[in-house]
Amino acid sequence: MYCIKRVSAYSRDLPTACSYQHITPQHPTCGDSKFPRITATNNILAAPLIFPAATKGTMSDPIQSDDIEVEHIEVDSALATPINDQLSAFSTSLGSSATDYPIEHGRRYHAYRAGAYPMPNDAAEQERLDMTHHLAVLGTGRKLFLAPIPDTTKRILDVGTGTGLWAVEMASIFPDAEILGNDLSAVTPRWVPPNVKFEIDDVESQWVHDQPFGFIFSRYMAGSIVDWPKYVKTVYSNLAPGGWAEFQDYNGQWMSDDGSLREDHSARRWIEGLITASKGLGRDPMPGPKLEEWVKDAGFVNVVHKKFKFPVGPWPKDEHLKTVGLWNLTQVLEGLDGFSLRLYCDVLGWAEDEVKTMLQNVRLELTGGGIRAYLEYHVVFGQRGPL
Repeated sequence: MYCIKRVSAYSRDLPTACSYQHITPQHPTCGDSKFPRITATNNILAAPLIFPAATKGTMSDPIQSDDIEVEHIEVDSALATPINDQLSAFSTSLGSSATDYPIEHGRRYHAYRAGAYPMPNDAAEQERLDMTHHLAVLGTGRKLFLAPIPDTTKRILDVGTGTGLWAVEMASIFPDAEILGNDLSAVTPRWVPPNVKFEIDDVESQWVHDQPFGFIFSRYMAGSIVDWPKYVKTVYSNLAPGGWAEFQDYNGQWMSDDGSLREDHSARRWIEGLITASKGLGRDPMPGPKLEEWVKDAGFVNVVHKKFKFPVGPWPKDEHLKTVGLWNLTQVLEGLDGFSLRLYCDVLGWAEDEVKTMLQNVRLELTGGGIRAYLEYHVVFGQRGPL
């Protein structure tokens, strides 16, 4: 049996000038992050023992994403260390945040375009989003991106920026570029590099940028987009000729090669319920496998599709995948309520106490060590051709 131990706080703010663009009325907030991050000055994670520095994804880098694409994950049959010991560096207490957003099921949600996104935006969710950022960077080869964008890129857009970590960390790699991040809520840091701006926007509304971008980055939009082909075409039309776009996203269905995730598991039923509810809202929870087709249909050229496996838990024998699994399991456990309450209560019609009982069972199963599941993570990038 495993549990999580909370330790050591970590600051999210960076000691540089703040630049926040007001597009619509918003409520900037900022909490304390408990997770390691890359600073804007050195691009090195504050906890290097977890994994080395994230870098840009040029094709000539010594650590390539191809090195960690795997068809089968070998189970660590000798796994004995309790997960609570392995997770201890990943968790700590949460800071308070603003309360002027809708409160439902004990969680705070987006006010702008309320209901367009089923996940909360409170401090707990911000911490989990920080974790998913580091999970994606580690899981794709310690890369902030994989597309071969030139060092001379001057305008970069981070769609669905969340807490803004990706945009802030890109600022240290592209100090001469203007980097813009957008999202439904202002939960980004108060202090950011001077070349970073954030705006409140709905990416499925009309885009009104006055200049095209050299690179557009879209990550973790599963369950958020109604019309994916239209969204991908909008990204394409807002690129400069020769510009690149990169889409990173999940297949939301959990998988298990050895049958350890069974039909009678609460975790299996929980995931299937989330998928059903998200589809009921008209928002695809499994866009990853379809990204390549959408990108090619939008007109992109030089399209590349890479697939990764993110284990749920430290069950792999491979040390790299074991660490990925720890990050993934921790963010799943942190997000159980956030993933579930709106979708199960408001869409599937469950009572809140029924949901919480199910989640208790899910937590027990996931921390028991008997389920060896993983998620598929897809990365597709392509280039807009010359006019």
